[in-house]
Amino acid sequence: MSNILIAEDEERISLFVDKGLRAAGFTTTVVVDGNDALQQVRSGNHDLVLLDVGLRGLDGFEVLRRIRGEKLTLPVIMLTARTSVEDTVAGLEGGANDYIPKPFRFDELLARVRLRLRDATAQVTTTLSRGDLTLDALTRRATVNGVVIDLSAREFSLAEEFLSHPDQVLSREQLLSRVWGLDFDPGSNVVDVYVRYLRAKFGAERIETVRGMGYRLR
Repeated sequence: MSNILIAEDEERISLFVDKGLRAAGFTTTVVVDGNDALQQVRSGNHDLVLLDVGLRGLDGFEVLRRIRGEKLTLPVIMLTARTSVEDTVAGLEGGANDYIPKPFRFDELLARVRLRLRDATAQVTTTLSRGDLTLDALTRRATVNGVVIDLSAREFSLAEEFLSHPDQVLSREQLLSRVWGLDFDPGSNVVDVYVRYLRAKFGAERIETVRGMGYRLR
């Protein structure tokens, strides 16, 4: 279930929202300070932010400005007692996805949260492509020039790393860490073995050996 960050310094409201979201099945984190809110967003652990304008430390508008300035794309719903058109426009033009004036009904808030989460999910790209090679993360299917290629789970994960970093040299250590886990034996030749598997299925010319450094998807 999605993790919601509640940045609200009025305890009565934060408790009310926190309790309601948890009852609806969400995981929540509550902060009262703008600096703490920004740090939580940067952690990448949250799917949506409920952001009060009147926070301690950095106010909500400044937190929003920094979030969008850092190209962080998670949905932000502004909560505020300020109901002027100017404040609403400032929030939306600053990158907020929605704006809810206080006081509000919880069922309306919940509907807005679910809507913005659906919007964000719909915008996530589920396919990776390089030339005529395509991976679909949703179906876990690979195609080469329109032909479906069967891949094991590990082969798919390795191919996903290559397509996520085209033209970038990936060392054996990086691939071991990302695909097999940090505790995997660094002396293993498993990366070389699986690269051979992918070359056999995708075409040997697609994955280039960079001597002494690793492999690169061409």
